[in-house]
This record gives sequence, C-alpha cells and structure tokens, in this order.
Amino acid sequence: MGSAKNTGSATRKARIEEMRRADRSRERRGRVLTIVVSGVVVVALAGVGAWAVTKGDDSSKDSADAKSSAGSFKTGADGVKTWTGKLTRNHVAKKVTYPMTPPVGGDHNQVWMNCNGDVYKKPIANENAVHALEHGAVWVTYTDKADPGDVQKLAAKVRQTPYSLMSPDKDQKDPIMLSAWGHQRTVKSATDPDVASFFSMFVQGKQTPEPGAACTNGLSQ
Repeated sequence: MGSAKNTGSATRKARIEEMRRADRSRERRGRVLTIVVSGVVVVALAGVGAWAVTKGDDSSKDSADAKSSAGSFKTGADGVKTWTGKLTRNHVAKKVTYPMTPPVGGDHNQVWMNCNGDVYKKPIANENAVHALEHGAVWVTYTDKADPGDVQKLAAKVRQTPYSLMSPDKDQKDPIMLSAWGHQRTVKSATDPDVASFFSMFVQGKQTPEPGAACTNGLSQ
C-alpha cells in the first residue's frame, strides 16, 4: 500500500512539474513573440517616418522643379528672345496661365490651331496656338496700335507661308510680335528685315518639338 501511494505521489509530482515546465515554455514563447511584434512595429513606424521624410523631400523637389521651370527670356545679339525655362508639353482641357504673352510653349490643348498660312481676324485661344507652335509654326500677333498697312502686309506673308498663323492679341506689350516654340521677338514693321530672318529660322526650324506634324485639320474660326 505504501509503495502504491509513493508511486502515485511521484506520478502526480512528475505531472505537476511537467505542467510547470509547459507553463514556463509558454511564457518564454509569449515574451519572444512580444519582442518580435514590438520590433516589427518599430521597424514599420521607422519606415513610415522615412517615407514621410522622403515624401516631404520629393514635394520640395517638385516645388523647386516647378519654380525653376518658370524661367525667363534671354535676348540674343540678333534681338531674338529665347526662353530659358522648361516648356512642358502636356495636353490639357483647361485654361493655362502662361508666364509670357504671347506664350511660346508649355501645356496646351490637344487640338492645334490651323497654321497653314491661316490669318485670324479675332483673338485665338493661347492653348490652341501653342499647339501650333509645337508643330513648328511661327505665330504673328499684333495690337490695335500696329499700323493697318503693316497688318495687311504681314497677313499677305502669312497666307503665302505654310506653318504660320496670325491673329490679334490686345495683351502683348508691343504692336507687332513674332513667336515660335521657345522663341520670340518684336519687329518694327512688316518691312523690318527681322521678319524674314525670323520666318527663315523658325518655320519648321530646329526648335520644333514635333517636326512635320500637321498644320491642317485642327481648329479654325
């Protein structure tokens, strides 16, 4: 009897000890899991923080790029002004605020203004005209201060010149101005030699982003 009791007691002690070991093992696993989860959370938070910093840096860079792309005109010895900033070429369906008047490039409407020697009697949308410049056209603009005789002579020249167009622009600072993609100049009259040289250099010139693109089948008044 005593031996049986001792055996049963030993068995219970062994079972209890086994249960204690199991409990200690679960506690250790729990601590390890807690440490691992905490580490993952810390790494995740650090990643989010780094992303936020990087995103902030990217935003600053985008702002800086946008600012630097504004640019300005640099006037050459021949009197032709060249835009020094980046001229974007995205197609947009909204009005665009250009940093120069008339504009010489930038985002524009997906439909170009017909520029196959087209002369418009009314102002045209800058967004369509800029698309024509992208195709290599020269755009002649004038105000009501331009001499009517000069306007007629310039209109005759435009009608004889594929990849050119003409329209009034009351907002420009000089009576007669010539524009191409990224380039612009003022001329004194229709007989100013700079008119011929500007046309010769920029009608489908090297500045053209899309040489050979159509100047017909676009928008007309």
